[in-house]
Amino acid sequence: MGRFVPTDFITSDRGGVVENRHSVHAAITDATGNLLYAVGDPYRITLAPSAAKPAQALAILETGAVDKFRFDSTDLSFMCASNSSEERHIARARSMLSKVSASETDLRCGAHPPISDIVQRAWIKSDLTPTPICSNCSGKHVGMIAGAKMLGVDVADYHLSTHPVQMHVKRVVEDVCGLEVDEAVWGLDGCNLPAPAFELHYLARMNTTFAAVADVASGGGISSRTEALSRVFHAMWKHPKLVAGENRFCTILMAAFRGLLIGKLGADGCYGIGIRECEQTRALGAEDTIGISVKIEDGNISVLYLAVAEIFGAASDWRA
Repeated sequence: MGRFVPTDFITSDRGGVVENRHSVHAAITDATGNLLYAVGDPYRITLAPSAAKPAQALAILETGAVDKFRFDSTDLSFMCASNSSEERHIARARSMLSKVSASETDLRCGAHPPISDIVQRAWIKSDLTPTPICSNCSGKHVGMIAGAKMLGVDVADYHLSTHPVQMHVKRVVEDVCGLEVDEAVWGLDGCNLPAPAFELHYLARMNTTFAAVADVASGGGISSRTEALSRVFHAMWKHPKLVAGENRFCTILMAAFRGLLIGKLGADGCYGIGIRECEQTRALGAEDTIGISVKIEDGNISVLYLAVAEIFGAASDWRA
């Protein structure tokens, strides 16, 4: 059993007067899923839309679609993205669609305003009306189309929870998180794809599963799952601007630590980090890697980033 810190809060104030108080939940686990430390309720059932994208991308990779359609590591990282709809992201989505002989009309993600305020202002100035290719989940959707084609099934309904590609994705996500079959509850992501919900500590476990194999060399003697996990981990940290975008938290975090970790935002205030074995992880009592998951009760993303930075920075002090 890990050490628990009572339910914590982040407060905002004006002139010393508390204006808002945001409840924080967090979990830190080792590679076996052992809960090392927690803030608030690490067992809170938490939807992980977008934060689960690395595991969803892993599922597509394991269909053989990434190699079949000659996706490179930049494409694989983009499957994990909540992108900023920058020109580089739209171009990447178009390139991936071309590789799978699909078109924008095949996408089921719809259109929406961009995550980036800079991109939003540029769109307003140019009177641009976004289309599905501009979606922050475009990479994941192209990956799903590729997976469906690899499975030899119709792509028209790839987004539905009963579609074979989604059934495959569900099995892989649950397995990587250390869950039993059908243990996760599946809701609907904002981009129109199924999104998993599970106890918060499982999101930490999912991320440490990726980090645990980051140092494994490809070749003989390792399982296909191990090699696939390693490919996703390295694709994400090597291409952080495709995973998020200019001046985005995920991009800054992964670029700063240069391969030590991966980090992924989830909608409505959840975040996951997987950290390779290092002096800091050992100081926490882990024999190898650790995972961190964070949820802000009211879904505030700005507060989420503050909480992640605080927990990440203070974790080694919790052992005192």
